[in-house]
Amino acid sequence: MSISRRAFLATAGSLGLGAGTALLSGCASSSTNVTGPSGTPSSLEVFSWWTEGGEKAALSSLVSEFHVHNPHIDFVNRAVAGGAGTNAKAELARRLQAGNPPDTFQGQAGAMLDDYVDAGQLEDLGFLYQQQGWDRSLNSTLLALTKRGGKHWSVPLDIHHINVIWANKRVCDHAKAPVAPDNVPDFVTALHRVAATGKNPLAISATTAEIWQVKHVMECLLVAELGPTGWPALWQAGGNWDSQQVASALDALRQILALAVNPTAELSWDQASAAVGRGEAAYQIMGDWTEASFTLAGLVPQHDYDWAPAPGTSGTFVFASDCFTLPKGAKDREAAIAWLVECGSQSGQDSFTTVKGAIPPRAVIGSTERGLFDAYSLWSMEQWTGTQIVGSLTHGVVARAAWNSAIDTALVAFVANRDPVRLQTALAAAAKEFAA
Repeated sequence: MSISRRAFLATAGSLGLGAGTALLSGCASSSTNVTGPSGTPSSLEVFSWWTEGGEKAALSSLVSEFHVHNPHIDFVNRAVAGGAGTNAKAELARRLQAGNPPDTFQGQAGAMLDDYVDAGQLEDLGFLYQQQGWDRSLNSTLLALTKRGGKHWSVPLDIHHINVIWANKRVCDHAKAPVAPDNVPDFVTALHRVAATGKNPLAISATTAEIWQVKHVMECLLVAELGPTGWPALWQAGGNWDSQQVASALDALRQILALAVNPTAELSWDQASAAVGRGEAAYQIMGDWTEASFTLAGLVPQHDYDWAPAPGTSGTFVFASDCFTLPKGAKDREAAIAWLVECGSQSGQDSFTTVKGAIPPRAVIGSTERGLFDAYSLWSMEQWTGTQIVGSLTHGVVARAAWNSAIDTALVAFVANRDPVRLQTALAAAAKEFAA
């Protein structure tokens, strides 16, 4: 897929023009054409946190494709703004507790769904997996890491690459800094070189509302130190949070945060991406939704910007997967099932991932389908199949909500005191409390 094609899809989707419909309707998809009891239009309330930039455009593209197969369903967008879904998750919890669930809601496949499962708030989707053949068509590694209690509680829509560093090529070239530092010490050196030119070395916000951005960088540093075997072990009972490797990663976090310009300014992830795109900052460590923002800004890959595995993480793919669920008590269950079928279909996934910067979660992506994707996404597909796969902390795979919240609290304190020893102590205490 050319950049202009993705930009066209994204722009048309955000304007509600249905470009995804026109261009992708030839792909295979199941159609349900749900209507109300007397043939009257049905309504579908969808809850997510996709409200900005490429995320919003990707959702619009998916909705356009959904309406091709379900023209009588009225799509009601209940998206709540906030990076990593922080605000949306809080609002969703209030609605579920009040017995007023949306028809379907966005989740993060993996441990982040555990609380909903334990509370009996979700329907088991095994019947849909059997009906649609998703046990065979979806990637087996993804399914193994996201099933809970041997059951399917969500439909994955995409695979996101979490451990990616994004670089403004002109800023890096001017500073004689590499766009793809091989390891963490090289990255710290590169940050110093950029700082000497007067540019912001790293676009990041470390405010309480945006603390997930710091957590995102921290998990990449931990993966760099621990590798694809040591990282998953942290999230098991007896995980060694007191190790020297963890200490080294947290000290690196201290050094890196100290080099960022004004990290205590409120800056959403897409505003940080825009700073890199405009040449105000050299680097951002962020998931591949960043690429959609660069595309919408008209930037040219490998000319204006470049990407690579986060320093020290080559050979490891840290993943997250956006998914949708079927809440118990959904007011329009049939419409929700129609949405889930779309999310699990090739046409639905392609209409979404080609705009958002992610890759489809299916086991086989044919050569014709690959032609829909741009250079970054094709690289990400190669990484997915050619590296070791591990789950993300920040984006929901390895730790449930309470553990994530405890880590957020520890990181907020760390931003204030910049003491990696106290941070390590707090992380070890959280693991002792929450590790299964």
